[in-house]
Amino acid sequence: MYTLEIRILNSLDASEYRHIRLESLKRNPESFGSSYEEEKNLSIENFKDKLSSLDSFTFGAFHDNNELVGIVTLKKERLIKLRHRANIVAMYVSPFKRNLGIGRKLILRCIEQAKSLEHIEQIYLTVVTTNTNAKNLYLSLGFKSFSEEVRALKVDNTYIDEEHMVLFIK
Repeated sequence: MYTLEIRILNSLDASEYRHIRLESLKRNPESFGSSYEEEKNLSIENFKDKLSSLDSFTFGAFHDNNELVGIVTLKKERLIKLRHRANIVAMYVSPFKRNLGIGRKLILRCIEQAKSLEHIEQIYLTVVTTNTNAKNLYLSLGFKSFSEEVRALKVDNTYIDEEHMVLFIK
């Protein structure tokens, strides 16, 4: 049995967040719109600012020894016509801690947070079409696929397709 704490990260977590964010970009470049090369030289202040945003909530999963092993961000839309929507982005669980239910707990925490927000009625996310584990997780939590974007990303001259999913919460 292991202990796991899921909580909203803040500016005091910037160093640990930066570390796992760069790990995610390095290990799974096909899963993110940003790249390791674009973020590796960002200052710690940049990460502090990201964690202090009023428009997003970044959750961290801390394993037994208080090690940050998973992250995910829920971003609210700012425009009036879109404020009924939120997006789940930057989902990542360290490969050494996968298949322990951490990803499920992170996504459930995002859903819980979204439900607590006044205007949010639906949550969107995108997932690489070849990532069947992630797709199955999202489907099991009620997300529905509504489109596929062919050649959404290009990594090392290889095109990556993405699936767009939505969960209606109200």
